[in-house]
Amino acid sequence: MRIIITDSYEKMGLEAANIVAGQIYLKPNSVLGLATGSTPVSMYQRLAAVHKSVGLDFSEVTTFNLDEYIGMSPENPQSYHYFMQENFFRHININQDNVYIPNGMAEDMTVEGQRYEKLIEAKGGIDLQVLGIGQNAHIGFNEPDVKFAATTHKVELDEETIQANSRFFASADEVPRYAISMGIKTIMMAEHVILLANGSNKAAAVYKAVCGDVTPEAPASILQLHRDVAVIVDEEAAALLPERIPGISITHK
Repeated sequence: MRIIITDSYEKMGLEAANIVAGQIYLKPNSVLGLATGSTPVSMYQRLAAVHKSVGLDFSEVTTFNLDEYIGMSPENPQSYHYFMQENFFRHININQDNVYIPNGMAEDMTVEGQRYEKLIEAKGGIDLQVLGIGQNAHIGFNEPDVKFAATTHKVELDEETIQANSRFFASADEVPRYAISMGIKTIMMAEHVILLANGSNKAAAVYKAVCGDVTPEAPASILQLHRDVAVIVDEEAAALLPERIPGISITHK
């Protein structure tokens, strides 16, 4: 694990975009795992800018999103399908046939989870997984629990997550109570992982992820066991981290 602390949200997105762009330059047919929410937006904006300015080519790239709300159609402006199209996909030259997002309208979420896992396997697994982190240290929609959920599955959202996501809705009552999410095993099977966080409200979660015990009560803590993780945070999100952490390199940019 390595930590990159930036002096702004925009710089966080730049550093993340540089890693993703490097992955694509090295392997044009890369399989990317992608996240939604406000955190990765600056990364997506930077990648789109690089595509337009120097021709970063997404035509052979395949993407798998982490999650989707259950019961929400892709056309709904609050869906993660819609989010990805508006914030990223329509700004680059990606082949829409290579874009995969869990189907929140599927009749059977167990079957949908199995289908999604088979798709990831058929594509050779995820080369680079981008993650955000919730205030309760969830990754994807893997909420704090007594065990780590392995593969893509149905999730009941915690009240803390519902309240945090209510800023995207007219009220908390409109936030879906269930989602379908990649599991911890699926995330951990990625070759490389980027964890992004910004803002003081994420500082405690970042500390748990990096310095806390590895426990399903703080799902992001499992990343301490991954072979290649870059934690990219702004100064506010890094506020609780010690200056030195044994075995972890810390860079300020």
